[in-house]
Amino acid sequence: MAYVSLREGEEPEVLLKRFQTQMQRSGILRELRNRRFFRSKGEQERLDRQRGIRRLRRRRTRS
Repeated sequence: MAYVSLREGEEPEVLLKRFQTQMQRSGILRELRNRRFFRSKGEQERLDRQRGIRRLRRRRTRS
């Protein structure tokens, strides 16, 4: 679980921004979205493969 503590003299907006960054890095929200509905193992593997292909295509066009 993401946890941040208030630093001395830190503004609440900065604390919130640090918390949001921590949540993104931990992957909690992504996992929550993935677990919202049940997916079979085969379906998840197919989606992961498609995501990887998309990522490779994006990297090829950018470089």
